[in-house]
Amino acid sequence: MPVALLLTGGCASFNHEWAKAAGQPVAPGDIQGRWQGVWISDVNGHSDNLRCVITKKSDGLYSARFHAHYRKVMTFNYTVPLKIEPAGDGVKFTGDANLGWLAGGKYHYEGRADDARYTSSYSCKYDNGTFQMERPPEPIKPAQK
Repeated sequence: MPVALLLTGGCASFNHEWAKAAGQPVAPGDIQGRWQGVWISDVNGHSDNLRCVITKKSDGLYSARFHAHYRKVMTFNYTVPLKIEPAGDGVKFTGDANLGWLAGGKYHYEGRADDARYTSSYSCKYDNGTFQMERPPEPIKPAQK
């Protein structure tokens, strides 16, 4: 991700959404819910942590809300609408988001996901690379008395 993507804000709301999604069951074949992994730039080799919460919207599209780290100390948040199509044992998807000129302008995403893995390419005028994520382990629930 280019340095220009170091726009922060929304961290608390993302963390709230992340925690809320932890309590939601995920149906087999559904990519909704929490994902975590890394982003890797093919242009400059930068890589860091990435989390995402995917939700299905009423119009049939999905919303992928990303929270990424850059150089371990900075974060950025943004949302991409994804168009989903069945593909084998999972789905394939595409999406576009204009993050503004400071963040690199229009980004294009395409990839595949199944019950356990999410892999996507991203590209913009200044950068391109991949997102590689898996389902995070679910938090341990306290024992019932």
